[in-house]
Amino acid sequence: MTTTTQAPATVPGSRPHSDGAGAFVPVQTRSERPHSYDPADFEIPTGREVNWKHAPVARLAPLFEDVAADDRPGDPAVEYAVTAPEAVVVGSLRAGEAPRGDVFEPEDRVAAIAWRRTDEALHVRIPRDVELEAPVVVEMSGRGADRRANAHIVIEAETHARGTVLLRHAGSAQFDENVEVIARDGSHLEVVSVQQWEDDAVHAASHQARVDRDATLRHIVVSFGGGVVRVNPSVELAGTGSRGELYGLSYADAGQHLESQVYLFHKGAETSGDVLYKGALQGESARSVWIGDVLIGPDAVGTDSYEANRNLVLTDGARADSIPNLEIETGDIRGAGHASATGRFDDEQLFYLQARGIPEDEARRLVVLGFLAEIVQKIGIDDLEAELFDLIEAELAQEVSR
Repeated sequence: MTTTTQAPATVPGSRPHSDGAGAFVPVQTRSERPHSYDPADFEIPTGREVNWKHAPVARLAPLFEDVAADDRPGDPAVEYAVTAPEAVVVGSLRAGEAPRGDVFEPEDRVAAIAWRRTDEALHVRIPRDVELEAPVVVEMSGRGADRRANAHIVIEAETHARGTVLLRHAGSAQFDENVEVIARDGSHLEVVSVQQWEDDAVHAASHQARVDRDATLRHIVVSFGGGVVRVNPSVELAGTGSRGELYGLSYADAGQHLESQVYLFHKGAETSGDVLYKGALQGESARSVWIGDVLIGPDAVGTDSYEANRNLVLTDGARADSIPNLEIETGDIRGAGHASATGRFDDEQLFYLQARGIPEDEARRLVVLGFLAEIVQKIGIDDLEAELFDLIEAELAQEVSR
């Protein structure tokens, strides 16, 4: 069975939600959420809040504690390794040292804690007019599921710069993470965040980006590992002619919770946005959550925007929640739409393949690979694409062996 939703557009402050008793009441939209750098300004989530209602707050509870990282002499809770082409400038920024904070404003307790508890933010800067031939790779390896770590990373592409920054997460940790992204005029920046944690890791990340005039940001979230992984990108298309491409790929196994709340704000004129997240789920209690919010502001004339989420449920007991939302504050746009679909295998596709002599297990494998390949092939890093196809094959082999 497949379900598809095409949610209606709303105006700020009017989006309805169920109160649990069948009634629909207005709620605060994504654009109206409070912001603060002080964790005390945010209550500890209970799961009733609009931005936490789909999250396993009990499992995330360690990240709500305003505590320092569990770093030890010569043994950090999360170890960093940065590999960068020679032209890239890698440094650090303290709070109040620009461009840290030029874009980022925490909108929940976890992000505010990460801001406050990170003394030195990692700063990756691609200088003006530089075009990178190889990606910047930031590898983060957790040293233990009982150890807390906080991070703030600033990624900056200066005017007319072009390049890719790959963030890789592995090992185990309780990890609060902020990622601040600035794509200046005419730049073309790709940021890829890959989560390959061990099953006992808990990771909550807030990515906030600003895209300036005639610049393009391609932002890709890939989540395969981790017990609970919540990566929420927020992108402001601030400059005239700016473009945002937001893509995501997840594969949830038994007991995993993989979540992304995506926000795309068309602020400037003649901006364009493309949002596509795809996920596969298998195993008892495998869970994915995708919430997509697009705001087309009053000055965003000539906007062209579309967002979609597709989920493939492979086994009983898995669940995917998918909620697209759209706010439009100007009537002068080229186009805007949103949709989501969640379902099992397409019986017609399986029948077509089996009718041509392909065994059922192989047919199922081909369907899943074809479904997820669209996102993998957008990454543009050959080695990583090959690695992800191998991971998908390994996940499918586990499903077949059950």
